[in-house]
Amino acid sequence: MIPDAVNAEPPRYARAGDLHIAYRVVGDGPIDLVLVDQWFSNVDAMWEFPPLARLLTQLASFSRLIVFDKRGTGLSDPIAVDALPTIEEWIDDLRAVLDDAGSTRTALLSGIGASVMSLMFAATYPERTSSLVLVDGCARLAWADDYPSGQPVGALERQLEWIRAGWGKDGGTMAFLAPNLLLEHPVAEQYIRYERQSASPGMAKAMIGWLYEVDVRHVLPAISVPTLLLHHVEADRIAPIHGRYIAERIQGAQFVEIPGRENYTWAGDTAPMLAEIQEFLTGERPVAEPDRVLATVLFTDMVDSTRRAAELGDAGWRKLLAAHDQAIRSILERFRGREIKTTGDGFLATFDGPARAIRATIAIRGVLAAQGIAVRSGLHTGEVEIVGRDIAGIAVHIASRIGGLARPGEVLVSSTVKDLVAGSGIIFEARGAHALRGIEEEWRLFAASEPA
Repeated sequence: MIPDAVNAEPPRYARAGDLHIAYRVVGDGPIDLVLVDQWFSNVDAMWEFPPLARLLTQLASFSRLIVFDKRGTGLSDPIAVDALPTIEEWIDDLRAVLDDAGSTRTALLSGIGASVMSLMFAATYPERTSSLVLVDGCARLAWADDYPSGQPVGALERQLEWIRAGWGKDGGTMAFLAPNLLLEHPVAEQYIRYERQSASPGMAKAMIGWLYEVDVRHVLPAISVPTLLLHHVEADRIAPIHGRYIAERIQGAQFVEIPGRENYTWAGDTAPMLAEIQEFLTGERPVAEPDRVLATVLFTDMVDSTRRAAELGDAGWRKLLAAHDQAIRSILERFRGREIKTTGDGFLATFDGPARAIRATIAIRGVLAAQGIAVRSGLHTGEVEIVGRDIAGIAVHIASRIGGLARPGEVLVSSTVKDLVAGSGIIFEARGAHALRGIEEEWRLFAASEPA
């Protein structure tokens, strides 16, 4: 849930010279923590991107969290693409925000490209930096004779042009830093929208090109504040060797590998990362509690899939399955559904509203029927546990059992779903009370349809 303060309070503005720097303060924990996630941001839109909003909410649960937009990005004053800021000016932005927020001693948390700014700030203002945490951080991006772990610069111009052309449209940095997430359509679309709201394509190309020229390795020995380096162990683009390099050159720095391959602070299972951050900053490791939300759970299953696979052969079956998957994903996106996973010949998905879930499922049935594919579907609304990218809990089992009882082409729902959409105009036909395998109580089930 997004903190009430974010909904109620507009962004604040600090003055850095003649520029206005937008920032927000959330939470009232015992420590001040500033998140400098990437070179771009939008202090309004970040709360509309669910994975990032969850991360911010969790950080604000144990700190007074400060987030801000660097000059030229988000809600801060724009700058010309040919007048990019220096690191000193980035630091000026951060110092202005901290002064305006009344933060005299602050923990810094940074990710990927923005880590160069936090390294410089910690070295320049140790009296104002309580600690430093970098996630997939690097002191230099580009290859050099004395830095062979850097990225080759030979193809840089082509990559920058690709980023400019794809920014806010085809995934921008996601194609390099988390290519697997492009397959998760709702998350990818939300992130692409966040890119558009944070910076322009021209600024993206110019800024990433500038970051390839930055080298702050010389400041590492001057950093004396407590430092934690976290790195996703399977990350390819910014690999763990970058974090180890920094840790070896800052006295007393800790280096910890965390699960995952994406170079984003908000991606995948963030629990191990957050546990390390909270323990490092507060001395207390968080008690692991399941992340539970209310959701409407959908299971779909293709009718007679085994027989059809045998009749069509491997190539024909793959073609049919691809058309089936594409149709369902398109409808999930239209109705704000979240794909959890495929089950071979079916889908597990969730929705934030039962009426929307029913209408989406009816749409799935109609589109697939037009392609000669019959599906059975089951829906139930209840509390689910978020486990990484998967879900668990009794509500998931109930929806699965209901789907197994559905007739070909039927959208079968629990009485809970029916009761929650009263007045929606959706038609329900009683299918009686059923004992669901593994569930103690009987459930009244109904076939859902919309008026002709």
